[in-house]
Amino acid sequence: MNLLIVDDEASLRDFLSIVFEGEGWRVEVAPSLGDARAAIARAEPDVVLCDLMLPDGSGIDLIREVKAQSPSIGFVMITAHTSTRSAVEALKAGAIDYIAKPFDIEELKIIVRKAVERKELEDENLHLRTALEERFTFANIIGKSAKMQEIFSIVQRIAKTMSTVLIAGESGTGKELIARAIHYNSDRRGKFVSINCGALPETLLESELFGHERGAFTGAVRDKRGLFHEADRGTIFLDEIGETSTAMQIKLLRVLQDRVVRKVGSNNESPVDVRVIAATNRDLSESIREGTFREDLFYRINVIPITLPPLRHRREDIPLLVDHFIEKFAVRMNIPRKRISADAMRAIEKYHWPGNVRELENVIERMIALEPSDVLTTKSLPEPVLLGGRIPDAVYELPQEGISLQDHLESIGKIFMLKALERCGGVQTQAAELLRMSFRSFRYYAKKYELIPREREAEDVVEVEEK
Repeated sequence: MNLLIVDDEASLRDFLSIVFEGEGWRVEVAPSLGDARAAIARAEPDVVLCDLMLPDGSGIDLIREVKAQSPSIGFVMITAHTSTRSAVEALKAGAIDYIAKPFDIEELKIIVRKAVERKELEDENLHLRTALEERFTFANIIGKSAKMQEIFSIVQRIAKTMSTVLIAGESGTGKELIARAIHYNSDRRGKFVSINCGALPETLLESELFGHERGAFTGAVRDKRGLFHEADRGTIFLDEIGETSTAMQIKLLRVLQDRVVRKVGSNNESPVDVRVIAATNRDLSESIREGTFREDLFYRINVIPITLPPLRHRREDIPLLVDHFIEKFAVRMNIPRKRISADAMRAIEKYHWPGNVRELENVIERMIALEPSDVLTTKSLPEPVLLGGRIPDAVYELPQEGISLQDHLESIGKIFMLKALERCGGVQTQAAELLRMSFRSFRYYAKKYELIPREREAEDVVEVEEK
């Protein structure tokens, strides 16, 4: 780590150099602002110990200059003229801390260590944010089709705004990916917070979104900060907003109208600075006609509508996505990159992909895991893809004695629910999304058809409630 000591007292510079070199620092010294500027330009230090009063100006001026160009450099102010005003001014300029002369050297070491820890944390946060921004640039979202290019153009235009966005599309079309792209290409520096509104009971959803006070309900043993507050100065993504109850919709409408949040069990409201992006795989206009979705909330969230096309309507993107997923899973599994046979690619392009991009990703992962050779063939494709999405003719055969149509339809539904659970590793919320069902509806039929063992059923309920 590099340390720059800026002070016009030669004896103090020498003393601090000896101390911090003994602590393992690479130390440079400067007696004035001019020398300090040259030292910073030559070898950007991690931390600067700077005197307040220097022969050619104020150390506060140096902080302002350097922070404008290199905000990650940590400053600790040293002063013999301590006052509340100078301390506040130094902190406002960007100093991490200050210490008055004469000082305890052990105290100064602690302050410098804290400055290093803070710099490392800021550098890590910057690295993570940069990585996320690079990941969610539009160049990294796969799609050359005219429909996707039109969506990218819209997203680029609205990213810098505060407008509420409603993203519609079937499950697996990439709604959250687009929402993240909007956030990470905006000027908002808060978190991106995501929640699936259909995966939680109403009481738990309210607590998750708005937080609760201690004692607000049984089990509320401590105060809880809600996701709207977690997303302050950032973005909250309300996935499957069409699954919320009308009572919850009223509460969401209040937040969108007044930008205030009230915790469960509290009488006080607190303001939030949050951009809201909602998503749905339902036709909310139909839900309004059915009386299950409030029209006023719809107009609040539908300021900028974006509709993502299903994969079957942008088939020219399928080869690009296949290539992307092959590369992704080869890296993840630490194996050489595999190729895909022409027959396998034709079958993939022909299939109608009811689960869209998410289903395609799962199929490619399965193929790479199962194929022993370096070429992905039709042997590792699941049966529905090989059949091109067709249901075997046996399903349509009408027995001579007739059938109970209701029982027959239920048996088909049971088969597809089992296949969805198998594909999703037993995770009910994901299986429900794959079949374009609400979690509550899926859970009802799973219980009715006894598809989930009782002990697993209890675990899933606990898991959903904990989320």
